[in-house]
This record gives sequence, structure tokens and C-alpha cells, in this order.
Amino acid sequence: MTTHQKTLPTAAYHALDANTYQSSDLTRGPWHPEHQHAGPPIALACRALEAAAREHGLTHLSRLTANLLRPVPISPLRIQVSTDYVGRNAGHFSAQLFAKEKEVARFTALAQRESNLALPEGLPGHPLAKVQLSAEDSAPSIFPFAGRHVGYSDLVETRSASGRIFDGPCAIWFRLQHPLLEGEAPSPYQRVAVAADSGNGVSAILDIKQFSFVNSDLTINLLRRPVGEWICLDARTYLGDNGCGLAESALYDCAGLVGRATQSLAVRALHLQ
Repeated sequence: MTTHQKTLPTAAYHALDANTYQSSDLTRGPWHPEHQHAGPPIALACRALEAAAREHGLTHLSRLTANLLRPVPISPLRIQVSTDYVGRNAGHFSAQLFAKEKEVARFTALAQRESNLALPEGLPGHPLAKVQLSAEDSAPSIFPFAGRHVGYSDLVETRSASGRIFDGPCAIWFRLQHPLLEGEAPSPYQRVAVAADSGNGVSAILDIKQFSFVNSDLTINLLRRPVGEWICLDARTYLGDNGCGLAESALYDCAGLVGRATQSLAVRALHLQ
């Protein structure tokens, strides 16, 4: 057992007040030791947006878009949520994330009112597709940056249903190993948000030692409420010759397809000394 495994934080965040949260080392990403992986702060904003939507009886978060304005430091974070418009069946919400008095991310969300609906049999694409290998039958898969520092690779457990992390197209199961917020079980939507921002990483086709391929946004679309602890990203990366790219992930839970996620990538060659 390594030293950092003995002293892992108990959660990604703990609340300082109703809108402010202290970040732990479990949020650390692979690009800079002082910056968070975007998954945890997106999930933290997701939590705040869910709460705002529930006040209006809107219980399904059908879309979440994160615009990542700056790197998110491992520091206290403050979230400010606005209700933009609420109608009979859907509501639009927005949020801002602040760190060290700077706005580091903006979010928009669409929440919908759920109702029971009996679907006709024989619909194209139904029943919803499933991942070939369940999480229980998939082999453990480790991020290549795991072990350098306490960070995101300690926050989540990953298993491979197909392919390998950081080696092209793959399907990777994710499960939180620690709570997002101290003393609180994460919602299914928060579990998706923590995982979905990893699509560009797990499906990387460039060497992380020679290139960066950081995303400046994330959009998640969900057709239904996710179920269970495990979320699978069936991810692909596509690159242009202009320093830009796209990562796309089909999202699954134990019941089958649940949605899709996309990320816009800035691809740069690293100047190694």
C-alpha cells in the first residue's frame, strides 16, 4: 500500500456553507497538479442544478452543458444558480462556478417533468442497447497517470468492457469509490457527470507525454434517469488537422443506453525539454 492510499480524503468535496465547497485532492486531474479534473466540479454544479429543478417538480436532468472557462484550482468553490425559465413540462437553469473570486465555469441545464408512459412494442432501436460486458464481468483498467498523486484515479474505479484506457476507442465502466460530497450519496446524474468528462482521456489516440488534448466544454444528453452505481463510456476521439477535435461517448448503465456526451478538444504538441 502506498503512502497516499493510507491518507486518501474521504470525499471529493465537503460543504463550507450552502453554496461553498472545499475541494480535496481526489479532484486532481492529469494535466497540472494544482488543477482539478473537470468531472468532479461539473458533478458539483449538476447537484446544485438538480436541487433548483426539484423545487419546480422537474426531476429528470435531460441536458447539462458545461463551458469550462479556466482551469479549476483545487481550492474552495462557490456555485451560483439561476432559474431562467420554467414551463409546464420543462425548465431551463444556469449556474456559475467561482474559484478564488474568478468565474471558472458556466453551466446550462434542461430539466423535465417525468411521467409514466407505456411504449408500444417493436419500436426501432428498442429495447435499448446494452454494453456487451457488464461491469461485474469486465476487467480492472487503470489510468496511466494513476499513482503519481492523489487524484481523480483514486476517486473512481474503472473497468474495461472493450479496449484499453488511453489507447483509442474503448468502453470503460466507471464507479465512484468515494462520495462526491462528504456525508451524501451522489445522485445518478452526478455519477454520470463525474465519468462523462473522461471521454477524451479514455479514448485518447495521442500520447499524453507528447500531446495535450484538453476539452473546453462538455455536453451530456440523457434520455432517461440513470440507474445503479456503474456508468459506461463507449468513447471515440476524432481529430482535425487544425488543432481541434471531438470526443464522443455513448453512455450506458446496467439497464442499457442512457445518453450521449460530447467534448470539444484543443490539441497541442507538448514542447519537451
